[in-house]
Amino acid sequence: MRVSGELRDLAHEVSEGDSVESVEISSQDGLNILRHSAAHVLAQAVQKINPQAKLGIGPPITDGFYYDFDVADPFTPEDLKSIEKEMERIIRSGQRFVRKSVTDGDARRELAEEPYKLELISIKGSADLAEGSAEVGSGELSIYHNTDSKTGETIWKDLCRGPHLPNTRMIGNGFSLTRLAAAYWRGNEKNKQLQRVYGTAWPSKDELKAHLERLEEAAKRDHRRIGQELDLFSFPEEIGSGLAVFHPKGGTIRRVMEDYSRQRHELAGYEFVYSPHITKSNLFETSGHLAWYAEGMFPPMKLDEEVDEHGVVRKQGQDYYLKPMNCPFHILIYKAQARSYRDLPLRMFEFGSVYRYEKSGVVHGMTRVRGMTQDDAHLFVTLEDMESELQSVLKFVLDLLRDYGLTD
Repeated sequence: MRVSGELRDLAHEVSEGDSVESVEISSQDGLNILRHSAAHVLAQAVQKINPQAKLGIGPPITDGFYYDFDVADPFTPEDLKSIEKEMERIIRSGQRFVRKSVTDGDARRELAEEPYKLELISIKGSADLAEGSAEVGSGELSIYHNTDSKTGETIWKDLCRGPHLPNTRMIGNGFSLTRLAAAYWRGNEKNKQLQRVYGTAWPSKDELKAHLERLEEAAKRDHRRIGQELDLFSFPEEIGSGLAVFHPKGGTIRRVMEDYSRQRHELAGYEFVYSPHITKSNLFETSGHLAWYAEGMFPPMKLDEEVDEHGVVRKQGQDYYLKPMNCPFHILIYKAQARSYRDLPLRMFEFGSVYRYEKSGVVHGMTRVRGMTQDDAHLFVTLEDMESELQSVLKFVLDLLRDYGLTD
């Protein structure tokens, strides 16, 4: 239920003056509660099978949930079957989800054997929390106890903000564990890599079946699969993650798309430019990219250093970066000569290749890559022309996307 705007357990005590709204299980909030509860049961099942497993985080996500574990050996598909059976047993037992508020000290004592939970407690309320927000927030901490429905004995517990379903039986049989993955703790590649188990949960078995059928149909249309079957592109391991090569057929499709885009841009008054793939660090320091975007850029290359035969540096080197964006280069083209207001509007356009250091866990086919080519443009206009130019460029972009069949 929602009490005065906040999602709460059904067992939450309502105070005088509180406004109370029901939350349907089929609503997005209801589905999140269902899936979060299923994630807890997943974690309980894993620790029942493997008591040495350490808990990471387990939030609800779009159409499902996941939980991260620190285990000695990676999970296997056979492990998923065993975990699902244990989850079914826990669900049938009807254990109650009981919320207990705790101090930071009490939480540390109760979860002394869970190092990742202790870390979340230590950064409670900080900007570094990010992925742990389902477990802790900025206020009081709470631990959810899964208790025996008859004796009230605590069978398992986890640090969590909640809310949850009243008991495990309400999860029903509309759940399934779907896949395995590796994930860095708190999304940082400098941290330990954990084992992530994904699952999905729905209010009924029929809804689960419909969802799995949708996934099966989507897999048939997955662009990575189609790209391989039609011999359009590939991601050779020898080159690296997120760096595509286009095969002859894919190259032809790309050339046709680029030719059409170039033609449309030129008809709209854009002038075609080129810029290099690499630059000295000074440019990105001036543009602000290094201050705000350094983690998304590839590491610098130290070039132009001169060292004598004794190893003494005679000339300091210079850091160079692969460009993550084209903007500063177009600014330099504009600054290359004196400009008059009569030269404006000036519309520059480029098929600019850029490189971004996406974390390995988020690289995904052609939709999340480390090297890509943008049809990128920058407009230099007077203040008086800004409104009309903005309207014009928005119409141009939407029309061009429609020409490519993108109408949403």
